[in-house]
Amino acid sequence: MLIHIRRACTMLAAMLLLTGLAYPLAMTGIASVIAPQAATGSLIMRNDGVAVGSALIGQEFTQPVYLHPRPSAVDYDAASSGASNLGPSSAELHNTVKARRDAWESLNNGIAPIDAVTASASGLDPDISPQNARGQAQRIASARDVDPEQVLAIIDANIQNPLLGIYGQPRVNVLMTNLALDAELAPRPAPTE
Repeated sequence: MLIHIRRACTMLAAMLLLTGLAYPLAMTGIASVIAPQAATGSLIMRNDGVAVGSALIGQEFTQPVYLHPRPSAVDYDAASSGASNLGPSSAELHNTVKARRDAWESLNNGIAPIDAVTASASGLDPDISPQNARGQAQRIASARDVDPEQVLAIIDANIQNPLLGIYGQPRVNVLMTNLALDAELAPRPAPTE
């Protein structure tokens, strides 16, 4: 009996070392060589080396000088990614979408695109449609006291096309575009009292 227990414990220890330590370390090493940016979570760093977010996880931006992301059913909490699970016949969903539409349209003086009023399945979508981004250009330009064409040029420069031209939709990464806006257009200082 002791022989069987010793063999089982030895096999358990060997498998733990192999699958719990050696394999993950090997995969991390290979990923670091093949795709170093993705292996570190696609972190976006400022010039001073401070991480400001990930290109893969949406963040909330509410200031008028920035692009606003898609709504999130989980308040942009990456630890609880998910959707609202409300169906098309839900009165709560209808009221939420109407409130989002009214808010977007009052801020941006235009008709809200669908991705401006509906949350993504994960609640953490980092991208918005070019239509949504362009619809926010006038608000951003006014808040930064610049020509709207400057904002549109930055948005257009940040449009990512579908993979291989066929997979997905054109999209604008909100964090990357907001960083480009800050780099190229200084925000208007807040009024002093």
